Amino acid sequence: MKNSVLKGILGAVAVAGVAVIAKKVIERKRFVKGIFNEYGIKEKSPFALADKIREMDEEQYQELKGKFKKEFASRCCHKNFDKKEEFAEA
Repeated sequence: MKNSVLKGILGAVAVAGVAVIAKKVIERKRFVKGIFNEYGIKEKSPFALADKIREMDEEQYQELKGKFKKEFASRCCHKNFDKKEEFAEA
């Protein structure tokens, strides 16, 4: 009895984990597709993106770089420095 309940719980957790991972993959794929559309890149490959980056000026490159950093930054295990600064000012 205990084994079957444990297996059921672990199965439910595994299904939920797969669903969360699939959702994140879909969101990131949508983001990258939006970048390709925004910058007018017809060929959907990393090489086409690299060619477009070579053609950009510094300002456009920094903007694109910021978008990628914001989207793909790890949201766990990083310190929030803004809160520390606010606390120090108070």
